[in-house]
Amino acid sequence: MRLENKVALITGASSGIGKGIVEQFVKQGAKVVINHFPSDKDAAAAAEMVKQLGENTLALPADISKRDQVEKMFVDAVAHFGRLDIVVSNAGIEKQIPFQDITDDDWDKVMSVNLYGAFVVSQTAVRQMIKQGNGGKMIFISSVHEDIPFPQHTVYCATKGAVRMMMRNMAVDLAPHQININNIAPGAIATPINQAVLDNPQDKKNAESEIPWGRFGTPEEVAKVAVFLASGDSDYVTGSTYYVDGGLTQQVTKY
Repeated sequence: MRLENKVALITGASSGIGKGIVEQFVKQGAKVVINHFPSDKDAAAAAEMVKQLGENTLALPADISKRDQVEKMFVDAVAHFGRLDIVVSNAGIEKQIPFQDITDDDWDKVMSVNLYGAFVVSQTAVRQMIKQGNGGKMIFISSVHEDIPFPQHTVYCATKGAVRMMMRNMAVDLAPHQININNIAPGAIATPINQAVLDNPQDKKNAESEIPWGRFGTPEEVAKVAVFLASGDSDYVTGSTYYVDGGLTQQVTKY
């Protein structure tokens, strides 16, 4: 098992890609902290995951846009499992809004979760890893939209582009501490955030027509790349983005 005796924390892990990463990490022998948004719905989903996956998992609530909640979550995680070796910053939100209609509240909300939240989670993580003194693995779940436009999602794209540059700079700053910092950039993945498209046959067909692989990806396919980046197999990999997108970023011309 590639993650045996490792402790991992994944944010936004009660559904979608985060849930897929939890499942693969447990399968590979890791002890896993399942972070969820502090709502009844998310708490129930995380509790069900713990029930299904067993004693090597722990559910902890935190709104990652709130530093005090993030720091408490890390304290509780280390108190329970003794250390943290791997942290995956996965939690994120998006809002579909024409550029001219974006309000300051829209901007602040998406930025607070996708960029500030990623900053706070990763800073708290690397502080713990430096304190432990044995390196670590920090993985961001970004998006293909760190590179390619997404109509009516300007704020979302701005956060993902910023996360990519933050990751690259962190990789340089934290190399002396033997902390690997990398991105995974999923494309169209079959998760609840895309459910409206998946449920509409024409929208699904249109989306799949833009993907050279011809289909949506699965959370498991993203999670398997996360396992690689969390394992010793990636010890000489840092500052990189791994696209899991069926070729979407290649933007194939069809004429």
